[in-house]
Amino acid sequence: MKDVLRYVRDNSDDLIADLQRLIRQPSVSAKNEGIEECALLVSRMLKKSGINSQVLRLNKGVAPVVFGEVMSKKNPKQTLLFYNHYDVQPAEPFDLWDDDPFSGTVRGNRIFGRGSADDKGELITRIKAVEAFLKTTGDVPCNIKFVIEGEEETGSANIERYLKKFKKKFECDAVIWEFGYVDSKDRPVIGLGMKGLLYVELSAREPVRDAHSSLAVIIKNPAWRLIDALKTLRDSSGRILIDGWYDEVEKFSKTDLKLLADEPFDEVAFKKEYGISEFVNSKKGLDVKKALAGDPTCNIAGFLSGYTQQGAKTVLPSSATVKIDFRLVPKMDPKKQFARLQKHLRKNGFSDIGIKLYHGEAASRTDPSDPFVAQVKAAAKASFGSYVINVSNAGTGPMHSFASVLGAPCLSIGSTYIFSRIHSPNEFARIDLLKKTTQCMCHILNNFSHA
Repeated sequence: MKDVLRYVRDNSDDLIADLQRLIRQPSVSAKNEGIEECALLVSRMLKKSGINSQVLRLNKGVAPVVFGEVMSKKNPKQTLLFYNHYDVQPAEPFDLWDDDPFSGTVRGNRIFGRGSADDKGELITRIKAVEAFLKTTGDVPCNIKFVIEGEEETGSANIERYLKKFKKKFECDAVIWEFGYVDSKDRPVIGLGMKGLLYVELSAREPVRDAHSSLAVIIKNPAWRLIDALKTLRDSSGRILIDGWYDEVEKFSKTDLKLLADEPFDEVAFKKEYGISEFVNSKKGLDVKKALAGDPTCNIAGFLSGYTQQGAKTVLPSSATVKIDFRLVPKMDPKKQFARLQKHLRKNGFSDIGIKLYHGEAASRTDPSDPFVAQVKAAAKASFGSYVINVSNAGTGPMHSFASVLGAPCLSIGSTYIFSRIHSPNEFARIDLLKKTTQCMCHILNNFSHA
């Protein structure tokens, strides 16, 4: 391990250069911008590091998955899989970036650019860890596989199809997830799970065209119609009012509650970062952590209607649209929750409201007593000096698909500083955390092989 870790330290400039190379290749899945080019680039980078690689495809219009594999000579019976994604969020609004969002600019300890943290920086740490073993020992501690998709930022709509079609190729014993936060005190957060998601669009239409706003006394306004419907979905405390919404939700176990109580959360730093004075429903202490890990949500992601440009325009809009994301917790089935939403709207007199389903993903959690958890904890301790256990990330990814199709425990751990502005202008990755995480991945491989 000394030689392996020394290789990581001595080749940190290559890590930065490779990440810059990835950032400079746009790969915005929402706009299908550079997806094919980035997939091929990632495949070449795997091969350059000594990792066998294939670009896998389903059908036209579906982003390819990049597959990587290295078979261990001394331990061919254990397989660890790295799941990552090469696609990124749109960079708009461009005028809020200090540099070109696809420049990979380095300033001090930070490398800026769309995807620098989410998820190209994380991907590089995995690749460089494998490279370190291959370059110093000529082998890897266990079989290693990479599954790198190009649709994560748009909901991973096809990843389960890939998993089922290439199940034999993807077989593994454990999965390291595509990201991992590092908190404000530089402690890596080991995530045991992720919430699920139900993403929908509601729409209302009344006049055949926009009308003069003086006619609001006789023509119904579709924006108000949507607002009336939205007010029936949740109360001011955030509790969802749809019948049966919480029927399958289970209470936290004693083990979960202990982990939540022990998990540090800096409320002051969090509020300062986001410029807020209090949390929803004035939550404090343990209730904040319980909400992040285990409360379903009903969030308005966007509302569009009428005139929204500068100045005044007295108009009664002809249509209104709202996008909503519901975060789900274990045992909540996205299809069942969608049916409950449809029934709720009909029952409350909103049958005229159009509803479109964009995406559904179930929640997933790994048992904290799984041996893989102990191996990752030991690696985090060796690399960072300490760590934090997180019962469930408040965000969503296709973890349930991996856990159910491949039957393997999934854990997240990585290099993403919690305030690294992912999905926002001036996204950055901290170079010191990229180096430590690469070393951590080396320790994980070593610990996993000795289990």
